[in-house]
Amino acid sequence: MPSTPIISTFELGFPWATFDPFLFCVHHDDAYPQGTASMAAPETSLAGRAIGSDFSGNDGWSMYHGDTVPGFPRHPHRGFETISVVRAGFMDHADSLGAMARFSTGDVQWMTAGSGVVHSEMFPLLNTEQPNPTGLFQIWINLPAANKMAPPHFSMLWKEHIPIHSIRDDQGKTSTVTVVAGAYDEQRAPSPPPKSWAADEANDVAILSIVMQAGATLTLPPAKPGSNRTLYFFEGTSLKIADTELKGHCGVRVDAEQALLLVNGDAEAEVLMLQGRPIGEPVAHYGPFVMNSASEIQQAIVDYRKTEFGGWPWKRDDPVHERDAGRFAQRADGTVERP
Repeated sequence: MPSTPIISTFELGFPWATFDPFLFCVHHDDAYPQGTASMAAPETSLAGRAIGSDFSGNDGWSMYHGDTVPGFPRHPHRGFETISVVRAGFMDHADSLGAMARFSTGDVQWMTAGSGVVHSEMFPLLNTEQPNPTGLFQIWINLPAANKMAPPHFSMLWKEHIPIHSIRDDQGKTSTVTVVAGAYDEQRAPSPPPKSWAADEANDVAILSIVMQAGATLTLPPAKPGSNRTLYFFEGTSLKIADTELKGHCGVRVDAEQALLLVNGDAEAEVLMLQGRPIGEPVAHYGPFVMNSASEIQQAIVDYRKTEFGGWPWKRDDPVHERDAGRFAQRADGTVERP
């Protein structure tokens, strides 16, 4: 008989614990109120917050590093990739290459920081007469040493092109699997950036967002030998994995080489799955820089101070786009892409 597939369980903090090749994962879930005419949070609601570094969750939402519009104003990255999976609301991107984008519920932005980029990620509150619920997963995945200094690049994975697979079990209960990266049951996600660890199918990278009806069952097929696989059970009352029942939200590191039977409890459940073959290289990190050695981190700091990774072409540190801009991506060469 096979042993239990569960290797360990852990609490879901802020951020969530991750394993190679992933570096970071956080679940933002903010019940923002009505926005102002400038898409900012109501000024009267900011009293008592540590503006500039507000992670308080007061009234169900945070400003993060924003001082008028919630979000993350200009900041640098080098040596890894960011993956923004929007679950609700809007995100406005701007970067040091002159590129910008607005994307929304169901869309994914996958950015290779590579040799260095500065970007901002703001949450414009477009609705002035009703609340602006906003949610997303922010995931960092490492780059191997050979690609850490690749040219910066971002890909927009529009929701219209991201597979959502519905599976009905023997009891007629349905689970839906959104395939952000990799594949599930012959449904394959759009291609990630070309220098990504995920670009090579041999690296077995998969990001799945799973929603299960109450009482539903779902089997995840085994991954390739040597891969890491982690499940994050963050919505629902209980979830059974193989013979172990989870009665609270938690992360679960599992043996990726075993098929995994999930049996949901009495309420709708949501699970995020991160999977991939580990890169297996040394990791040196300092804030927004992730390299292989301390000397490379020092070089990243020197380079950023000297070049600002191309400078900042925007008038504000926290640019937001026109209210009626819709969903779009404008590349550094000026070409515009819409879903």
